[in-house]
Amino acid sequence: MSGHSKWSTIKRAKGANDIKRGQTFTKIANAISLAARLGGNGEPESNPKLRLALESARRVNMPKENINRAIDRGLGKLPGQSFEEVTYEGFGPGKVSFYIEGVTDNKLRTSQEIRNIFDRAGGNLGNTGSTVYMFDKKGEIKVKSKGGVTDEEILELIDLGVEDVEDYEEDGVTKYLLYTEPSVLGQKIKEVSEKDYEVEESGIIMKPNISVEIVDTEVANKVIEFAQRIEDLDDVQKVYANFIVNT
Repeated sequence: MSGHSKWSTIKRAKGANDIKRGQTFTKIANAISLAARLGGNGEPESNPKLRLALESARRVNMPKENINRAIDRGLGKLPGQSFEEVTYEGFGPGKVSFYIEGVTDNKLRTSQEIRNIFDRAGGNLGNTGSTVYMFDKKGEIKVKSKGGVTDEEILELIDLGVEDVEDYEEDGVTKYLLYTEPSVLGQKIKEVSEKDYEVEESGIIMKPNISVEIVDTEVANKVIEFAQRIEDLDDVQKVYANFIVNT
């Protein structure tokens, strides 16, 4: 099993996901609009990208009218901005590698906002390809444990054919992150559900294949604060980093 002190787990422990509801709605609405436009329809059954965006909307209780408006905007039924996907790569404090995914209606504005955060932190916003090779695209499934981490439970999950399993605690509840190839994500979600595990979230992520160990508390705090500043931008959807804290 992999270690479980990466940014995705640290931000849960620090409550960094608890951003303003309005900001959350903005991010998700942008993702819904883009998914509808790229997929050419507003039907989640035939539009996997839209289906994932709608799952995010449901998790934060996004009103149905907001969802419908975002879909209509993406399909060109409403006047407004045109959104596009953007990615950014760079090095933050502690020489940690970052891979950032976003959706924006103004690429110049988003690029400048992200560059400013890198510059103020003494980091370096790199060119395309500067950090992406340090990450692998994987399917990720977040599930609740049936009753606490046990060897039997971990083996049961591994026997489903997932590539890796990480355990962690969230609000006193034991949970797992399961990793698989993106092409079989839907199949593995079905198999996990059939074993009576509760699937809380799922999606395609960028999983680090090269990690930077941080042993200094001050550096760790700088990296986490830097990552949070980027993630708080409305145009940013996901932030991936390759550090492991060991202080």
